[in-house]
Amino acid sequence: MKLKQAKIDTYLPDLSKQEVVLSGANRKFFNPEQDACKLPNLIEIQINSYGWFLQEGIRELLDEVSPISDFSGKKLELHFLEHSIGEPKYDPEISKNKNLTYEAPLKVHVQLVNKESGEIKEQDVFLGSVPLMTGRGTFIINGIERVVVSQIVRSPGVFFSRNALAPTFHNAKIIPKRGAWLEIETDKKGVVTVKIDRKRKIPITSLLRVFGYEKDTDILNLFTGINSNPSCDYILNTLEKDTAKTIDEAYQQIYRKIRPGDLATPENAKSLITSMFFDYRKYDMGAVARYKLNRRFGTATPNTKEFHVFQVKDLVEILKYLIMLNNGEKTPDDIDHLSNRRIRAVGELVQNKFRVGLLRTDRIAKDRMTVLDLETVTPTQLINSRPITAALREFYASSQLSQFMDQTNPLAELAHKRRLSAMGPGGLSRERASFDVRDVHPSHYGRICPIATPEGPNIGLVVHLAAYARVNDYGFIETPFRKVSRVVKNTLKDLVGHTLHEDVVDGKKTVAKSGVKVDEKLARELIKVKGKHEIQVYPYATDNVSYFDADAEREIIVAQANTEMNEVGEFIQTRIPARHNGEPQLAHINEITHIDVSPKQIISETTALIPFLEHDDNTRASMGSNMQRQAVSLIRPQAPIVGTGIEEVSAKSSGQVTMAEESGVVSYVDAREIAVIYESGRKTTYKLYNYTRSNQATCIHQIARVSKGQKVKRGDVLADGSATEHGELALGSNLLVAYMPWQGYNFEDAVIISEKLVRNGVFDSVHIENYTIDVRDTKLGPEIITRDIPNVGENRLKDLDEEGIVRIGAKVTEGDILVGKITPKGETELTAEERLLRAIFGDKARDVKDTSLRMPGGASGTVVDVQLFTRKEGDELSTGVNKQIRVGVAQTRKISIGDKVAGRHGNKGIISLIVPEENMPYLPDGTPVDVILNPLGVASRMNIGQILETHIGWAASKLGITVASPALNGIKTEQITELLKKAGLPEDGKIQLYDGVSGEPFDRKTTVGITYIMKLSHLIEDKIHARSVGPYSLVTQQPLGGKAQHGGQRFGEMEVWALEAYGAAHTLQEMLTIKSDDVYGRAKAYESIVKGESIKKPRTPESFNVLMKELQSLGLSVNLMKLKQEDMVREDEYVAVEEEEPEGSKLDKEIHGKIEHDMTATAPTKGSLKGFESEEEMAANAETEAKAEADAEKM
Repeated sequence: MKLKQAKIDTYLPDLSKQEVVLSGANRKFFNPEQDACKLPNLIEIQINSYGWFLQEGIRELLDEVSPISDFSGKKLELHFLEHSIGEPKYDPEISKNKNLTYEAPLKVHVQLVNKESGEIKEQDVFLGSVPLMTGRGTFIINGIERVVVSQIVRSPGVFFSRNALAPTFHNAKIIPKRGAWLEIETDKKGVVTVKIDRKRKIPITSLLRVFGYEKDTDILNLFTGINSNPSCDYILNTLEKDTAKTIDEAYQQIYRKIRPGDLATPENAKSLITSMFFDYRKYDMGAVARYKLNRRFGTATPNTKEFHVFQVKDLVEILKYLIMLNNGEKTPDDIDHLSNRRIRAVGELVQNKFRVGLLRTDRIAKDRMTVLDLETVTPTQLINSRPITAALREFYASSQLSQFMDQTNPLAELAHKRRLSAMGPGGLSRERASFDVRDVHPSHYGRICPIATPEGPNIGLVVHLAAYARVNDYGFIETPFRKVSRVVKNTLKDLVGHTLHEDVVDGKKTVAKSGVKVDEKLARELIKVKGKHEIQVYPYATDNVSYFDADAEREIIVAQANTEMNEVGEFIQTRIPARHNGEPQLAHINEITHIDVSPKQIISETTALIPFLEHDDNTRASMGSNMQRQAVSLIRPQAPIVGTGIEEVSAKSSGQVTMAEESGVVSYVDAREIAVIYESGRKTTYKLYNYTRSNQATCIHQIARVSKGQKVKRGDVLADGSATEHGELALGSNLLVAYMPWQGYNFEDAVIISEKLVRNGVFDSVHIENYTIDVRDTKLGPEIITRDIPNVGENRLKDLDEEGIVRIGAKVTEGDILVGKITPKGETELTAEERLLRAIFGDKARDVKDTSLRMPGGASGTVVDVQLFTRKEGDELSTGVNKQIRVGVAQTRKISIGDKVAGRHGNKGIISLIVPEENMPYLPDGTPVDVILNPLGVASRMNIGQILETHIGWAASKLGITVASPALNGIKTEQITELLKKAGLPEDGKIQLYDGVSGEPFDRKTTVGITYIMKLSHLIEDKIHARSVGPYSLVTQQPLGGKAQHGGQRFGEMEVWALEAYGAAHTLQEMLTIKSDDVYGRAKAYESIVKGESIKKPRTPESFNVLMKELQSLGLSVNLMKLKQEDMVREDEYVAVEEEEPEGSKLDKEIHGKIEHDMTATAPTKGSLKGFESEEEMAANAETEAKAEADAEKM
């Protein structure tokens, strides 16, 4: 039956509305933009994939299980017909506010056929709620915005690899989408065997026999003329080794290997093999594997469901290829090539989980068919939707690929949706991933960014799609190339400017010779030539763009996008750099078939935002890409003076910029909404984000950029989001920077900034934190929200309303009450006086404890939002919770010492000093610089792009323009020099600076200019922490660690060494005892400090007791003994040790005896420590040594 697509389309994000229309910001480009096609919609991978799941993915699964029959197959049959998606209960914003999931009910029209009576019942059945995707490509699950990251996995199909044990021979592996794997191996003797699902080896000829080739001659005929190696006939060798000579024997042999221990009969074996390879429910090759097999072997097997089961002719083709591979006629596969890796986008990942739930529902339905009455049963009674809902909920809430969205800024959000992960279910793990998997591969060109990847254990496993890349229907990544043509149409418009590559003859007359450039006059003559519709010209790049996956790209030769060309796209040079099969080479222009569409097509949109990328080392570029995603949205964002030209695309694709859908007039504007009446007559109202908290606690706030009555065109910016300015990405600020050392404060990448930046709020950012409290029913009675809190003074309650909830606008600091709440306390034993007072005043109500919501330690801000959720209003709350109150507190954070700042070139640093403006170095005209960076941080890091940015930024700011230096096609140094000259600045970008303190000029000129600096989310306020008194670990009694636990700083092994090195014995003893886990000692130490006495000697640390108990638990009797004074061995006592007489020769014994005699003769006196000398002798020796040293010094 036909699918109700109209219903489903309603809830899919409309990509046509999201198409990015560029207004062409007034950026000056110095080099002609060589982009033949514009960037695609950057989040289409998410939207298209989920749209496919809702429309076709669910349909596929329903067809897979339909019809469901009872176990006998003779009574009932359940058919799934068309499906539809209902209305979502709440829109995305309400779902977010109420901590709900943005989802819609999935309904299926079901037909139940009673085979015995012939009765047919039809019904719409609820099959669970399906989460919907928002227009920004995200999901809202329990009020939290999440992104499903696409997974890059090994593609199903066939893979040929070298045999590790016999390198001259090869193996083949057939991996279906679902079902048994076949591993075909060639051993040292040239025998071809197969393992089915990693079981024991079977000769491949046995498998061919059961697949219909019964006789040896039938099998040998399949491979006639394939084997070119006379010394080794692989199939003949295998037939000789194969013990099974008939089809029944072959069946039984295979059965024994797959099911050892079971009785092997031909019937059992036949049914097992048939179900294992030819039952669609158990074996599905899948559309991807079918497409790959057809492509590799040139077969034309239809890519339809009935041909997705095992095909015997595929096995024959694979064996032929394996024989040729063993003979050295073919090459094995590269497993890391992108033709062997594919993308599982969100739609496929959700479909796989949905399948799990649907199969459980299928089993439940079959069970119920046997139990329920056949006459009265209805489809609704048979179908249980809970397994589907549970499977989907598990995926979205806990899958490794369903991630908490990174919302630090719009770029972070966009990059997260374009991320690819090799980890997750069915993928790799960090521990087992080799270097080869993580490495950059030639097939990544234009498909996966070689730069944007995390530093650390996930390097190379988490990657990003390149800017122009898209994913095709089979999950392979494609990249666009422009076609290179050698013919033009014989028309005036097409001919002019081209160079002929043939002699054009009209009858016997030569109209034009090869090598002549066609002008308008010649073109008119050529048009008159009869029968000449096309004319051969020199190769030129057309605007015809085609997409190629990694496999298809092997067949073409591609030139670089910035290859020199004339105005009609003809190559200027004869031999140019090109790529063939991933390898760089110098190719003749006649060999070139295609050309890149843009220099930036090999990198991701994040990396493409780095100007002068070509002058930066790749590791620093990687840091720059990653740190742009960590930039905090500022209150006053500035678009960069030096950009790359894709700031507008990135901002508009992020979903935080509101754009006009078509031409129209703005009819209403305020801080919360904008209304536009379009030319089509449609009126659309756009709601704006107002101080909304992002996932990373940054502030999303939109600002209207239009006024009432203003005319707008399609793509015009109606409202800017966080970190955007006039529709361009604005992650930081343009600041005047000097590269120079300054009193050692910028040692080791530290950064010095001017106090002006703090005063003017250049780096001010707003951070919003939500605090939530639940009001529950307890065993002793309900909790109450009230202003009447025991033992709290009126001044602490001044900002609470009569209900006990803080007012919006209140300034709150650490420990302030946000919501007053009291909880009933258990009855306690009262004294006679208290009982008397209770009897007189009836003060039983005070038997409560204060459980109010307070501001946590170190936090402060302004209350911007208060929300109350109750069951009466229909809000969904946890069991036992009557009310929930959420308070939003916003805090403005100024830049401070310890904050991390960075440029776009991986040049990061911590602010070490904020200098008064008047003390900063200043230019000859008196302008103080804003930032001082260390010049030593440039040379060794090899990120020279920052210096070029500084130069051109200075010139551009003087001229009042913004410039674009596209990544990998940037402004040339000569152009920078010209611009500096035009701006009246020194051509080398250096100027004499003066000391702000003394007014003296510095001893040499300094590089000064405008650089784009971002404030990163690693803020000192979140990290700084100190402990005086706090919690201790229960086991070791040592202070806890970390800010969250209010813990102390770790004093580890290396820190102990440091104190030992300085001989700080008392400090070291304190650290390891009373400051750590000497429970009695620390209590006494506190007591001594309070009383002003000297601190007592420490006792045993608790960790020693723990060690003793652990040793005792191992069965060792370890006891700590306290010896009395007289039992202790004094330090100055000589303890004689009896030694065994050594065995040896007579001479040895004599010598030993002599030594013994000497030792006895000079027995040491009591109290002697050094050797066996007396105290008098020691003093004499010391005196002699001192004299000798004095003499030596004189000499």
